[in-house]
Amino acid sequence: MEVIKFENVSFSYEKAEDGERDVFSFQDNFALRGVDFSVQEGEFVAVLGHNGSGKSTLARLTNGLLSPDEGKITVFGLDASDENNLFDIRKQVGIVFQNPDNQTVASIVEDDIAFGPENIGIEREEIGKRIDFALNAVGMSEFRHATPARLSGGQKQRIAIAGVLALKPRVMILDEATAMLDPRGRKEVMDVVLRLNREEKITVILITHFAEEALLADRAVVMHGGKIALQGTPTEVFAKGDDLEKYALVMPRSVRICRNLTQGGLRIADSMDEEEIASGIIGALPCVDVKTSEAGTGLTAKTRPEDGEHGRVYCENLSYVYNPKSPFATQALEGVNLEIRSGEFFGILGHTGSGKSTFVQHLNALLKVPTAEKKYKEKKPKKGKPLPPKTLLTVNGYDLSDKKTDFRALRSKVGMVFQYPEYQLFAETVFEDVAFGLKNFHEDWSEAEVRAAVKEALETVGLCYEEVKDKSPFDLSGGQKRRVAIAGVIVTKPEILALDEPAAGLDPLGKEEIMRLLHDIHSKWCKTVIIVSHDMDEIAENCNRAAVFADGKVLLCAEPKTLFVNAEMLLSRGLDLPFTAKLTRALLGKGVAIDSDFTLGDFVQKTLDFAKTNGAGMRLTDERGQNHA
Repeated sequence: MEVIKFENVSFSYEKAEDGERDVFSFQDNFALRGVDFSVQEGEFVAVLGHNGSGKSTLARLTNGLLSPDEGKITVFGLDASDENNLFDIRKQVGIVFQNPDNQTVASIVEDDIAFGPENIGIEREEIGKRIDFALNAVGMSEFRHATPARLSGGQKQRIAIAGVLALKPRVMILDEATAMLDPRGRKEVMDVVLRLNREEKITVILITHFAEEALLADRAVVMHGGKIALQGTPTEVFAKGDDLEKYALVMPRSVRICRNLTQGGLRIADSMDEEEIASGIIGALPCVDVKTSEAGTGLTAKTRPEDGEHGRVYCENLSYVYNPKSPFATQALEGVNLEIRSGEFFGILGHTGSGKSTFVQHLNALLKVPTAEKKYKEKKPKKGKPLPPKTLLTVNGYDLSDKKTDFRALRSKVGMVFQYPEYQLFAETVFEDVAFGLKNFHEDWSEAEVRAAVKEALETVGLCYEEVKDKSPFDLSGGQKRRVAIAGVIVTKPEILALDEPAAGLDPLGKEEIMRLLHDIHSKWCKTVIIVSHDMDEIAENCNRAAVFADGKVLLCAEPKTLFVNAEMLLSRGLDLPFTAKLTRALLGKGVAIDSDFTLGDFVQKTLDFAKTNGAGMRLTDERGQNHA
């Protein structure tokens, strides 16, 4: 049965107040144009595409949050453009958005889940049953009386899914619902979605940038420029590497590895499974004809660390408690010891709630060490008990444990970009937003100097000054907001730049562009860049070193080459491995040891080197001790 059908649907966000199209809106401003799209009952469809391709617009049109300018949309046979049908459509089509905080309406979990059923007039007794059903479905029954604000990101997202499930929809749409979650949180959410699709027969439309999530679907649809550009099984779609790049997407890393190895003479069939690729490499070794490889990612080389205080972060025994002396007291950091050397491109890893964001917010004193608070008084030791060890935190030469420190001067040298860029934007125009910090730190600058600095910052992040300076930052796309937020920080040219999930929520091409931007800034004038990330490949490709946070402590700090060898430790903490590390482990299990730094380019080159020197004609030993070439 066809549950959703789009017939030649077009939609533009630029309309006049009377509902007619704005005379200044051109064809390029259409979010969707002439889309024909259908979904069968019980189907699991993954929708992919670059930021601004029309994915989210497609989702919002499906349950009547938006109405098409042209064409017809039917949902379970109901015309979605007829306002009389919207109530029935929305009962059957639920949407889970990217940020669960935007979907939370109550202070207690069960009240939040009850909100939807109450609004559609469900009887009280039935609401209780639906709350039980929804919580059991997402594995969150024990959190029924918890406060949503105190849950982890993965738990919040599961509660958001439960709130939609309580409506008992026949279709569930997830709009980048896992983009901001750590690997454990993503797996939790996807396990729930798969179970609902397989067992409850709920139709799922998954909007995602993650190839591994799209692979779980029955069908993959690629959108580009408001149109459907490709569709088929996920394997078929991802096999079209050249087409993906044409549509501003990036081939999965696994496929890029296969093709780079093939280009180097080690012929490997495209695959997204590390065991299959490892077997392919083993099978190709005896007949290898290795050429010089030109593999690489195009990212700027990592900068070597330097000596000196400028750009350096050093802390000893850093601890922090949220809501101290209250029933909600939460230990976020506990005795953190860490050094980030000047000149490093440094990564911070950890599951949701591990203390990563709390740590980086200390770096420019958004959160202060207790001894730096104005009302702090030196504590006297209790009789017979030693004083707790002192906290030491120095950032860019400033002592952040001393309340006499010039924190205003510190903040001009240590920039911070938050996880959700829309939370960092506030002014009426892009120009005013970017210029705000600059004017505060340089009150003596002329308007011409401010204008020149803002222009340079916007152009540095890849935005056209004349096109965006007078726009509202809230009218920009997600990727553009991210760039404006970064511009507002780098306009003062800080010596340390800390970014909390700078590429989360962006399409793969957008992620690479942001990383190139950060490397460019790093090489030109920013001494130290610190990124908080859940993306292991991002850390492997970009960082000199990285620290793993867990339960408010630093478990390990090392180069990616050392870090990702500790697979069991990372996996036990809800983290993942770069695909190159997974493939290295798979090869090691088959008797081949590849010693790379886990970047894509180095892994490919080291694999080709191995094949050239001792791979051809090698003999392997199986688990029974038998040899076979």
